[in-house]
Amino acid sequence: MQRRIPCVLMRGGTSRGPYFLASDLPAEPAKRDAVLLAVMGSPHALQVDGIGGSNTLTSKVAIVSRSQQKGADVDYLFAQVSVNEAFVDTKPNCGNMLAGVGPFAIESGLVKAQSPTTLVRIYNVNTETLIEAIVQTPGGEVQYEGSQRIDGVGDPAAPIKLTFLDALGAVTGKLLPTGNALDTIQGVDATCIDMAMPLVLMAAEAFGKTGRETPGELDADRAMMQRIEAIRLEAGKRMGMGDVSKLVVPKPALMSRPAQGGNIASRYFTPHACHKAHAVTGALAVATAAALPGTVANRFVEPRGFSGGVLVIEHPTGRIEVDLVTDRSGPAPVVERASFVRTARRIFDGHVHVPQALFD
Repeated sequence: MQRRIPCVLMRGGTSRGPYFLASDLPAEPAKRDAVLLAVMGSPHALQVDGIGGSNTLTSKVAIVSRSQQKGADVDYLFAQVSVNEAFVDTKPNCGNMLAGVGPFAIESGLVKAQSPTTLVRIYNVNTETLIEAIVQTPGGEVQYEGSQRIDGVGDPAAPIKLTFLDALGAVTGKLLPTGNALDTIQGVDATCIDMAMPLVLMAAEAFGKTGRETPGELDADRAMMQRIEAIRLEAGKRMGMGDVSKLVVPKPALMSRPAQGGNIASRYFTPHACHKAHAVTGALAVATAAALPGTVANRFVEPRGFSGGVLVIEHPTGRIEVDLVTDRSGPAPVVERASFVRTARRIFDGHVHVPQALFD
């Protein structure tokens, strides 16, 4: 027997996946994860028996509910569903899927729409942080059409402004979990930073790369990928996260000088393949590191001395802009909040079917 679950498939930023109301899924985490694996068709390289897209960027899930948290309208739990393994990771946040949470919450009746825009205050359950989303709602209805373009997405759409209010130490509780702006891990200089997403930042040149390679070229260098993974595992231990071999965090990223008029270039890994664009939360961590003296990112940022404002990060399919508000009264800048502009699109809604036994 099959169980019908209400579902909305949405593109959020440069990611895509199903959005669910928490009340439509099992409350017990193990049962919930089993349902999500069935929904996406994992583990299978093509996810042929589900609605996953055979890629980490299209094997993501957003679970939304009315919030009981002070100052929040809705709770958002992000789930990264592995393509090839029977594993669901709810440790990280996803800023791209986050872009669809506001529109989904409004159209699901969790937040009353205003006109011309609606502020949706989102509590990210994964990282226990608060984000504000401003959604275009002229006449009290979500507007998806618009002229805002983001690199990594073909068509323009209505802008959604996301502001991260308290992303520092989202997973580990510390901006610099090792206590250092710079560590040496297996002979490679690395910055371990936790700002919305735990990252391990390294120089592309440390691996014999320019930082302008395509994702395919980087993924094909298996020796480099194995070396990056070994460093990531060691970094996870040093960051107080223990054995991260089954987790998608911390994420590695390779830094280099910009080549197309931006401020810095980044190749971001998810973590076992290079992102074809760039994660929003990862961009926040890169931008924060760029403003901190002594970090790997700070070496490559142009112009030198960046300490806040709009930072343009070059990635494989274009650029992503991060607007940092910093407190510069101390010896080093302190990031108080960061904003991005993303877009989203509602693709279809209906029901996804899974075996009833998963709920029993």
